[in-house]
Amino acid sequence: MATFIIGLIILVCGGALYGRFCEKVFEPDDRETPAYAKQDGVDYVPMATWRNSLINLLNIAGTGPILGPIQGILFGPIAFLAIPIGNVIGGSMHDYFSGMICTRDGGLQMPQFVQKYTNKVVYYLYDVFICILLLLVGAVFIYTPGDIFNTQVLGRTGAATDAVTWIVYSCIFIYYLIATLFPIDKIIGRIYPIFGAILVLSAVGIFVAIFAKGYPLTDVWANWNTVGQYAKDGGFDFAAYFGSGPLAADGHHFIPIFFVTVACGILSGFHSTQTALISRTIKSEKKGRIVFYDMMITEGFIDMCWAAGTLGMINLGASNGGVTMLFDNATQAWTFNTMIGGQLTAVSATSVVGILCKNALGPVGGMIAIIGVIVLPITSGDTALRSLRLTLTDTFHLKQDNNAKRILLAIPIFALVYVILVWAKLDANGFNVLWRYFAWSNQMISLFALACIAVYLYTHGKAKFVWMPMIAGAFYSFVTCAFIMNAQIGFRLPWTAAYIVSLIWTIFYVAIVLIDGKKKASAGTFTAAAA
Repeated sequence: MATFIIGLIILVCGGALYGRFCEKVFEPDDRETPAYAKQDGVDYVPMATWRNSLINLLNIAGTGPILGPIQGILFGPIAFLAIPIGNVIGGSMHDYFSGMICTRDGGLQMPQFVQKYTNKVVYYLYDVFICILLLLVGAVFIYTPGDIFNTQVLGRTGAATDAVTWIVYSCIFIYYLIATLFPIDKIIGRIYPIFGAILVLSAVGIFVAIFAKGYPLTDVWANWNTVGQYAKDGGFDFAAYFGSGPLAADGHHFIPIFFVTVACGILSGFHSTQTALISRTIKSEKKGRIVFYDMMITEGFIDMCWAAGTLGMINLGASNGGVTMLFDNATQAWTFNTMIGGQLTAVSATSVVGILCKNALGPVGGMIAIIGVIVLPITSGDTALRSLRLTLTDTFHLKQDNNAKRILLAIPIFALVYVILVWAKLDANGFNVLWRYFAWSNQMISLFALACIAVYLYTHGKAKFVWMPMIAGAFYSFVTCAFIMNAQIGFRLPWTAAYIVSLIWTIFYVAIVLIDGKKKASAGTFTAAAA
């Protein structure tokens, strides 16, 4: 429990201090924002700070800050320190500068942001990665809400052999297809804030339950093996899962696996695409810290609550209303198990959402929270696939002036999403793999934004602060490269070789960003334009 509290102190106090520091570095002023300078009643619209904050939080938070920590907590209580530290100096900084630079530059969106501060080659690479990310977002946001609805609302198994599973998937899929062609999102948009409030309140409810119900939480300095310590039906050895270090042959390689699994609460490249949208509606630059930085801190709090709640469920064990971890020899992976009809039954990570909600909030409160968790990813998934279609349209200069042309482009996109979905469901370890590649592409996107932030600082007379984006940039260069070098769907290199390649790539990434930043600063183009 103490480690969890320490983590929250780091998140809240560290966020307050570093948020002010980020603000001091950027120096927001009273200049007219794009919401007023380009006001058009459609995209550029001045909105209240509370509304911008809520919209931004809803855009960046879906199932990411829920399913990420549910899986990431298997690395043990070290997560309670890694999440807040990474969030404060990485994710929140990334979100703040991305949003503020786009605001300062007239409401730029991320593709134009990347093109302005890098070059055409990097811009096209960004397009490739953003398309991959949006494709995976579409698949993940059919899989996760579909499974939660099947298992927690309908009481089904959610198995691939259950016809209802595919009926629910198909319903979501059809909605996505319609939504990518027509502005149907406005229907759900009317009640979207309600479900956003449910997301926050469910996290607060879990937070209260952790203390009120006395969920057993492991501390970093205590015994990480819960057998005989908390759990009554099996326990779980977090230390064995973690391994004896980042290079452990017997562990799951905390670096990079943890930081790929727990994406949204620490740092998420997808967030920059959302803060760019808000750059067109914010009334004052001086409200940016609340809207951009503090909302990421809020997501970090949500992450921490779900991580702690899941750890409590594991330590309680299935016989006490929690979950029991068992090793599946067939998939060579640890599985969540709970009591169903008096039998210990394996369930997916998505089912843990319902188990925790109902345990912490009771049957009624738990069901309300579950519905909120179901709706939010659906309202994000349709946006992702529509954004993917528009990205391809802009990149290849395709005309989309009628439904026939939109359908022709949508068909191959949805075919790919469905193939990914079927594979993830039929493969016993499919969801874990899908989630990690979704998270990997998400982290890869952040490297583009972090590079642009560094170049911005160089070109605006703030070179002494370039270390801020470069700390996160260097770390995630290493993490993303090491993951893909070793992964089965990647290059399948041994871990030692993967780490060596990653170190070389990290040095190259940092050097290229710094050289390009200095070169652009010497040219004086951006500084002169800003003046």
